[in-house]
Amino acid sequence: MPFVPVLHAEWIKIRTLPSQLGALAAILVATAAFSALAAADADDSDPLFSVFFGVSFGQIAAIAFGTTAVSSEFRGGALRLTLAAVPDRGRWFAAKATAIALPTLAVGLLTGFVTLLVGRAALGASAPGWAEGVRGAVGCGAHLTLMALFAAGLAAVLRSGVATLSVLIPFLLIVSFVIGDLSGSLADFLPDRAGQVALHSDWDGALGPWSGLGVTALWTAAALAAGAWRVRRGDA
Repeated sequence: MPFVPVLHAEWIKIRTLPSQLGALAAILVATAAFSALAAADADDSDPLFSVFFGVSFGQIAAIAFGTTAVSSEFRGGALRLTLAAVPDRGRWFAAKATAIALPTLAVGLLTGFVTLLVGRAALGASAPGWAEGVRGAVGCGAHLTLMALFAAGLAAVLRSGVATLSVLIPFLLIVSFVIGDLSGSLADFLPDRAGQVALHSDWDGALGPWSGLGVTALWTAAALAAGAWRVRRGDA
């Protein structure tokens, strides 16, 4: 079967599952809501991150979306039916990843610009400039997309949504809230921390906004490669 029909089939699976649509909506709601709360009580030290503070919570919804989109294939023999229609496992997994990436990017960019408008209104005169804000909004969308794909790759490796979320959610919370302030350390090169450099006005670490997203992209590529290998080698 050609790639486009496979992609269409995977998108139908996503849009017909309420949990998947709910996870996409939660990306916007969680990011904008927590960002608004943070911006309302922010200082002037890093206005851009005050605007996009809620991404730390929105990315949890993004990984839930990526995880459940893949892990649903490993329940009830769904993958066997899928592979009966699409015997090329590599093509199927590429279509699945694309079907996850496209809506996440669309929602992520929408989230970034909505959050920017809300944050600028809350911060008033201390809000970041438009050029910096647009960079943050684009970085927000890219980071959320990469985290969803990172989770999708890990879910393909572990073949379990519960196991994937049990690993990723504590990992994200620990990195963000416990060792996240250790700028300039190895923590800066973890996928969560690296991608969020684009959401800061200034950063003292080794990475810049786009190199940080590049590091997260490398983590994501590794997870997807491992997931593709697992799908090719594992039993349906």
